[in-house]
Amino acid sequence: MGDGQTIILRGNRETAHRVIDCAPVGSVVNVKPPRRTLDQNAKMWAMLSDIARAKPDGRTLTPDVWKALFLHALDHSVRFEMALDGQGMVPVGFRTSRMSKEQMADLITLIDEFGARHGVQWSNDE
Repeated sequence: MGDGQTIILRGNRETAHRVIDCAPVGSVVNVKPPRRTLDQNAKMWAMLSDIARAKPDGRTLTPDVWKALFLHALDHSVRFEMALDGQGMVPVGFRTSRMSKEQMADLITLIDEFGARHGVQWSNDE
């Protein structure tokens, strides 16, 4: 089995069963839901940019700061640290690249609802 193996389940689970059957006692198995898609990520950044341009409630914030605010609203741990040059704050903590598809869908829904309440014009409306 070597040092480890990552298997993406796509219907046929026989390979995963074989790996588990051959794993030595004490091995660790970690099953996680699929991560967010690139399309979800692109949609999130487009929406955050639209909100930043719209300046709801007069708030002039970058898309990164809006992202941190929405993550905080969903109870994901985000904090801000002073930039190395002392000029501004940098969001650190929870990363959307580690979110599941379902978590990302929840984030996009929250951003969409916020934008709708604040009259944001979405650039990707079809």
